[in-house]
Amino acid sequence: MPLNKNLKKVMVIGSGPIVIGQAAEFDYAGTQACRALKEEGIEVVLVNSNPATIMTDNQMADSIYIEPLSLEVIKRIIQKEKPDGLLSTLGGQTGLTLSMQLAKDGFLEENNVILLGANPETIDKAEDRQLFKDAMESIGQPCIPSKVVKDVDSAAEFADEIGYPVIIRPAFTLGGTGGGIVKDENELRDIAENGLRLSPITQILVEKCISGWKEIEFEVIRDSIGNVITVCSMENFDPVGVHTGDSIVIAPAVTLSDKEYQMLRKAALDIISELKVEGGCNCQFALHPESFEYAVIEVNPRVSRSSALASKATGYPIAKVASKIAIGYNLDEIKNAVTGNTYACFEPTLDYVVVKFPKWPFDKFVYAKRNLGTQMKATGEVMAMGQSFEEALMKAVRGAEIGHKTLDNEAMRELSDEQVLSRIDDCDDERLFLIYQALKRGLADVDSLHERTMIDEWFLNKLVHIIDMEKRLQTETLNENLYLEAKRMSFLDSVIEDISGQKIKNKRKAVYKMVDTCAAEFNAETPYFYSTYDEVNEAVPFIAAQREKDKNYKGTVIVFGSGPIRIGQGIEFDYASVQCVWSLKKAGYEVVIVNNNPETVSTDFDTADRLYFESLTNEDVMNIIETEKPYAVVVAFGGQTAIKLTKHLNEQGIKILGTPADSIDMAEDRERFDALLEELNIKRASGETVMTLDEAILAANEIGYPVLMRPSYVLGGQNMIIAFDDNDIKEYMEIILRQEIENPILIDKYLMGIELEIDAICDGEDILIPGIMEHIERTGIHSGDSIAVYPAWNITDDIVEKIVDQSRKLALSMKTLGLVNIQYLIYDNDLYVIEVNPRSSRTIPYISKVTGVPMVDLATRAMLGEKLSDMGYGTGLYKKSSYYAVKVPVFSFEKLINVDTHLGPEMKSTGEVLGLASSLEEALYKGLVGAGYEMKKNGGVLFTVKDRDKSEIADIARGFSNLGFELYATEGTARIIEGEGMTVHHVDKVHESDNNCITLLESGKVDYIISTSSRGRIPTRDSVKIRRKAVERAIPCLTSMDTAFALINSLRSRFTKECTELVDINEMRDARQKLAFTKMSGTQNDYIYFNCFNQHIDNPEGLSVMLSDRHLGIGGDGIVMIFPSDVADASMQLINQDGTIGGISGNALRCIGKYLHDTGIAKKDIVTVEADGSIREVHLIKRYGEVVAATVEMGEVTLEPAEIPVNIAAERVINEPVSVGGRDYNITCVNVGNPHCVVFVKNVDNINIKNIGPKFENNELFPERINTEFVKIVSPTKLKMRVWERGNGETRACGTGACAAAIAAVENGYCEKNSEITVQVIGGELKVVYDGKKVSISGDARNIFEGEIEV
Repeated sequence: MPLNKNLKKVMVIGSGPIVIGQAAEFDYAGTQACRALKEEGIEVVLVNSNPATIMTDNQMADSIYIEPLSLEVIKRIIQKEKPDGLLSTLGGQTGLTLSMQLAKDGFLEENNVILLGANPETIDKAEDRQLFKDAMESIGQPCIPSKVVKDVDSAAEFADEIGYPVIIRPAFTLGGTGGGIVKDENELRDIAENGLRLSPITQILVEKCISGWKEIEFEVIRDSIGNVITVCSMENFDPVGVHTGDSIVIAPAVTLSDKEYQMLRKAALDIISELKVEGGCNCQFALHPESFEYAVIEVNPRVSRSSALASKATGYPIAKVASKIAIGYNLDEIKNAVTGNTYACFEPTLDYVVVKFPKWPFDKFVYAKRNLGTQMKATGEVMAMGQSFEEALMKAVRGAEIGHKTLDNEAMRELSDEQVLSRIDDCDDERLFLIYQALKRGLADVDSLHERTMIDEWFLNKLVHIIDMEKRLQTETLNENLYLEAKRMSFLDSVIEDISGQKIKNKRKAVYKMVDTCAAEFNAETPYFYSTYDEVNEAVPFIAAQREKDKNYKGTVIVFGSGPIRIGQGIEFDYASVQCVWSLKKAGYEVVIVNNNPETVSTDFDTADRLYFESLTNEDVMNIIETEKPYAVVVAFGGQTAIKLTKHLNEQGIKILGTPADSIDMAEDRERFDALLEELNIKRASGETVMTLDEAILAANEIGYPVLMRPSYVLGGQNMIIAFDDNDIKEYMEIILRQEIENPILIDKYLMGIELEIDAICDGEDILIPGIMEHIERTGIHSGDSIAVYPAWNITDDIVEKIVDQSRKLALSMKTLGLVNIQYLIYDNDLYVIEVNPRSSRTIPYISKVTGVPMVDLATRAMLGEKLSDMGYGTGLYKKSSYYAVKVPVFSFEKLINVDTHLGPEMKSTGEVLGLASSLEEALYKGLVGAGYEMKKNGGVLFTVKDRDKSEIADIARGFSNLGFELYATEGTARIIEGEGMTVHHVDKVHESDNNCITLLESGKVDYIISTSSRGRIPTRDSVKIRRKAVERAIPCLTSMDTAFALINSLRSRFTKECTELVDINEMRDARQKLAFTKMSGTQNDYIYFNCFNQHIDNPEGLSVMLSDRHLGIGGDGIVMIFPSDVADASMQLINQDGTIGGISGNALRCIGKYLHDTGIAKKDIVTVEADGSIREVHLIKRYGEVVAATVEMGEVTLEPAEIPVNIAAERVINEPVSVGGRDYNITCVNVGNPHCVVFVKNVDNINIKNIGPKFENNELFPERINTEFVKIVSPTKLKMRVWERGNGETRACGTGACAAAIAAVENGYCEKNSEITVQVIGGELKVVYDGKKVSISGDARNIFEGEIEV
């Protein structure tokens, strides 16, 4: 079937911030999807909260919203953009869950949006554990004995029935979040409770544990007419029980017999056909190691982590093909982009072996529990390709950047035999190396290790082959044959010489083989390459042919990528690498990229002219250089991974584009850098370099505590701490020295102040700074974990001038060509340099997108010799944006057991989101929401802070108290809070009693925690236990006073997900908008009116929140926009103070009538206004020719409960008894263009309306909230009223409320129909006439003032 021609505009939902379990693979998939859609001429609307990705680059889609991925926000974007289709299967679990919610509540159908790539029934069958089980049984596919439950007791009951151990799998979560293997009822109750809380549908699967079976995956793809193919089979090195994201994975499956392979392949194809998935699908199986018994573990009916691996392993672009299928194409109509002449219905063929090796964060989190299970812990992965498993595994291990060149781990070598054997039974990230050690020492043979670990004998025998090679290298003469055999197992030359103790006489260079999806059966147009050692280099003739075709060949540039995603070096560096490739291609160069990360856009087959899937080590990259013979190489954009290559490349005489190697070294060399700063008269904190514990203690005492300690040449603040005394120095030096760090350790005086950051481009003569960022948290928290704000809001012009001047001096003195990142500190009103990094940084994507300055492109051009003055963006500090951008970090603590969540100088976040808005307040709110804060505005707060923070805690407690929160605190903190006159509940610390902080958190009474401690990290400390319990209970825990203040300010604001500005980064304003307004009042019900005949308001909801504020804005009960109308003199739209859309307002209609008359838009006595789908007549009343009042025909009244709406089963709600807020009332409900609830009382003046009003407004009786009038009958023709308006609170008058009060009085028999009823309100009097069907209202209309505001 060809392209669906009805699809003109399609929305793609991304996966949001990088978290463990949902990483860069979805950036890669989403980017492919956007490009595939644009190829077909479809307009693409992208929504994703992650600013760090290529996916949210302005070229990727026509409209790009870096907005919180919440249901409310997605709905508003759909209503604004009106797409024809929604692509649901390329944004990971986040995108899929949102899409399903939109489909199931009928929103997509109401808005004429087709769900593409899946249907709700398919997704439910795959994701809902019970429906999945039923579907598998219906087609005879075996499932593991299991039961779907919705409560903990049922889980425990079923576990008793089938016996322990069991696996808990929550529904609709990612990366195994909330699940795990449990051995007894106590463990089950903890994990089941957590899993139920994390599942969006409160559902978990309790499953018989079959750990020890083989885990096999099939990546399959299907189109709408039922064509199905297998893209790739994959096999886990680890048996069932380890999450596939934490397992070494091999493709294709290597230990299966043909019968087993065909059996599981058929099962996978049957499953995707039964589920009717249209697009990519991942099927996971458990296979009994000694029989043909198997079971289906789970199915992902979407592009997944394994899809990215399968795509890169085979060259088959799954995400691209899935996108084409979603818009109507069939497999036999989609061209294979790699070969250019075959079709997507051809199954890929592999003539090589692929190994995926996970990258874990345990090097940063030394106290984390390293055990691997069903909940994923890896932050990233590498992929290696080879002619054998041994070759691919060796490449993968050295490419993972874990300090290993072989499987013979130095730390493991120091363990005793008993320690090696005892640790093998614990499955953790080091088990592979322990097994290797056991085999090497002869402590166990293959059979016994298979019995203990259930790792297949085939894999264990391959490890024996590598060990045998090591032994041969140690004992035999290093001749050419032995050398070549070692190279074919991917031993590096340096390793061969180290093991053998012999010099290699004739070193061989690697040759390269093609990845072309078809085992060379067809010619490939865009292949990529992997290295091996034989006689044929397939890259050489391909390169020659390409260069011969290019008559304008200018030279080849190699860009080195950033390797695996890890904390401190994330997807931002892949963004920079890809942007560099594009810029070099634009400049006319042939571009090659080298990287080994299968999750990324940089390793997509068509990003560069050629791709080498290789480890980024000295030898590996020099082999590529030998084959490619490039004009130059680029290291500046690949993070520390690429930067580490600089010295070796420089020594080999390779031309490096950009900043010289010597300058890169100077930035890390303490003495040289200090000398430069002294020469430039630039301040920095005093410091020293040390190598030993004794030197560190001596230096720290000389400098004076507190001190900042960090190793040199690291990224992400790895092993960086603030030490307050000698004990801290001892603890942390032990950790640092354990890493066998070769470079000096830096110790600086710790200065607490405002931290600033800039990224600049330097062309050797001048610099361009797109913007200055300011961190909300003071120094001491790593910049990657801080909330960063652009533009800086807290600095004077003097400081700005200093920043620009010092940045220019530093960049030029260091001979920078390209990018440089500089971090500054303001301390005692003076500027200090923290550090200078002459390379790309984490903030490059974020600052590029919000300023509109294409930083990587400009930097690349500068590296090629172009001058900034010729690039069109100027020099110095770039113009300030009309938007605020707030980058908020996102963490994955729930996956990392025992890790302390206290923030400090060592980076802990895995990803980030962006809040973009016209004001700092709104941008911060959006950033916090995007990061997952629920922004609860009531509940409880627990305070437990260190002594140094107690001086600030009272102000924070006051902020929460004023919002109505209950305060809880440990003893010392509680005394401070009480001393400031606040009521606080005292709570014992963990060690003080059984009824302590932990039990308080478990009670559900606490919604936020403010917890700081001078010492943390060790899991047994009270403070760490409290913070870990917060993670388990999903309670936001803030470990910085500055973050707490920021949260309070956001909670105080009136912003909600429904009223923030939706910013398309492709349509950002160049300057602030000037809007003319008129403030008008009807019976003191004052609104701010905007004539939208000749001006446009981008974000009326946010504008109303900002301008309605009576202290910081113009002040009013909301805003009213007056538009042209085809059926009346004008139309109106009212926005409440809180940004919600209001209904009809009688007071506003009178003012609009006056405005239309006075401005000449409708110079007549009866004005018509279109409001809420109907036309209202406004009869103007003049005095001496001036309109002073008006009567509005409000139209017919609605009394039917369903139309009001009110959830009461009655014909009409007249004097109906109800209970609200624990008290009984009699209510009368009516809709007069707005829903109203009228309560008759004896005395309106004594009503505590601020207390009871919100209880009525938000009561479940009223699905659209309610306006509530408290009314006293003064006489049959006079009422006295106070009103609580939804979205506004108490107002001085409400026109529709006065109508409702009069209608209720008539319907209850207090007043007569057709009589004029005076309704007295705070702001004056309104006259209402109700005839039993229709109602009219009369009152004054006044101009207060006119003006212009800049927003």
